[in-house]
Amino acid sequence: MLLARTLLAIAALSAAAFATGGHAAAHSLEDLEAQLFEREQYVEIVDRPAPGFSLQDADGRPVGLADLRGKVVVLNFIYAGCPDVCPLHSERVAELQAMINLTPMREQVQFVTITTDPAWDTPDVLRGHGAAHGLDPVNWVFLTSRAPEATRTIAREYGLEFTETPDGLQMHSVVTHLIDREGHLRSRYHSLKFAPVNLVTHVNALVNEHHRPHDEAEPSFWNRLRALF
Repeated sequence: MLLARTLLAIAALSAAAFATGGHAAAHSLEDLEAQLFEREQYVEIVDRPAPGFSLQDADGRPVGLADLRGKVVVLNFIYAGCPDVCPLHSERVAELQAMINLTPMREQVQFVTITTDPAWDTPDVLRGHGAAHGLDPVNWVFLTSRAPEATRTIAREYGLEFTETPDGLQMHSVVTHLIDREGHLRSRYHSLKFAPVNLVTHVNALVNEHHRPHDEAEPSFWNRLRALF
C-alpha cells in the first residue's frame, strides 16, 4: 500500500517539474499553470471569481460556494438520468478523488457535483449516485435545487449549456472546474481526455499556494513529496 501511495504521489508531483527536465519544481502557481497549458491540450487556464451558488444536498442541508471557502473545489455538472457521458464523468471524478484522497490533500479538497435535472434527481437518486460510481462522501457532495431551472442557470454561468431535447435528455459538453481557496475559478478541464495526473498536480499547487507566503522559497520536489506522508 505504501508503495502504491508513493508511486501515485511521485506521478502527481513529477508533473510539476516537467518544464525543467525533472530537476526542480515550478517556481510559482502561475509557472505551473503556464506549463500545464503547454502540456495539457484539454485545459483552459482562467483566473476570475467563480459564480456563486446556494443549493441543497440530498438531506436538504444548504451548501453554498461561500461555505467551501478555504478549500480547493473540484466542480462538475451532470444529471443522473444521462445515458452516456455523465456516468463516465462521475467515474473520472471518482478516479481523481481516489488519487487525491491517498494524500493529506483529502482534508483540503471538496468535490462538488451539481445536478442539472432537479425534478428527476430525487434525494434517493442523489444518495445512490456516489455509491454507484465510486465516489466517497467524505469529501464529495451531490447538490440540487428546489427551483427546477436554477442549476442549469448556474451551469450557464460556468459556461455550460444543458439543452433539453424532445426525448427528455439534455445535450451538453463535459467540463471539470477547479476553484481555488479564495473562490476564484482557476481552470476548466474539457472533455474526459485530459491526463488525471495534470489535474491532480494543479490541485496540489492550489493547496500549497494558500499556505506559502509570497516571499518564501518554493520547497524542493523531494520536500514536497515527503510532506505527503
